[in-house]
Amino acid sequence: MSEVYITVLLPVAIIITMFGLGLTLTMADLARVFKAPKAAVVCLFCQVLVLPAIAFGLAVSFDLAPELAVGMMLLAASPGGPSASLFSHLAGGDVALNIAVTAINSVIAMVTFPVIAEVSMAHFLGEGRSIGLQADKLIQVVVTVVVPVVVGMRVHHRYTAWAERMRGPVKVGSVIVLVAVIIGAVSQQYDVLLDNAGTLTVITLLFCLCSLTIGYFVPRLFQVGLEQAIASAMEIGIHNAVLAITVAITVLDNPTMAIPPAVYGILMYFPVALVAYGFAHRAGVAKLEGVSD
Repeated sequence: MSEVYITVLLPVAIIITMFGLGLTLTMADLARVFKAPKAAVVCLFCQVLVLPAIAFGLAVSFDLAPELAVGMMLLAASPGGPSASLFSHLAGGDVALNIAVTAINSVIAMVTFPVIAEVSMAHFLGEGRSIGLQADKLIQVVVTVVVPVVVGMRVHHRYTAWAERMRGPVKVGSVIVLVAVIIGAVSQQYDVLLDNAGTLTVITLLFCLCSLTIGYFVPRLFQVGLEQAIASAMEIGIHNAVLAITVAITVLDNPTMAIPPAVYGILMYFPVALVAYGFAHRAGVAKLEGVSD
């Protein structure tokens, strides 16, 4: 594994994506979520508890190789990706909810991510390995995840006009960074990917479809508004694959575990784009019907 890839590209990738998140977030967004927290609570419940259970069920059902199964669990434990807000906007969702939930879950993941990783490694690999809140790992997470969000929010507050102009370029930059990280991860484990390409394609697409379905219908069951449910679907359907890849390679020192999130990072955009188009089309039809009435 290239030293530059591990020590430079992966941390920079996380910092860029989290700074971009902070650049679109304001305290007013967080305040609004806390004033009406039901949508955020339901979304976080699905992300933190339901999705890891589904990933576990899929890994067991498909008899996935142990290290790849752990990689699926790392993916499920990851918070929403930065592009969730972009697809939410295209689909007619509540973008502020996406931004706030991604930020909140990125902090929650500091605790839940190590727990899920340790439990999954104990189950699939038969080994316990603490990757929890040691001082060095905690500092690493704070520096690469929390600090960039706070800095982005501060920049947005002081230079609002510039931050608004940079929303598009930052999102494009995040996608470019994601692609670069995925290429780096796949290139190191190309043989593993080829040997498991069929299974990983099926399992990651199923996981994405399950995430989108749960993300939309569970909030609707709890009588969450349509825009919030759409935002939840995008938030839960788009995981932060870069974070899962980074943990697999830099913390667990196991590039094979990075393959499932890398495959997911490529394939998720196809079902997500179709679902976003369906929501947007439905919203357009509803508006036309409202005008005709």
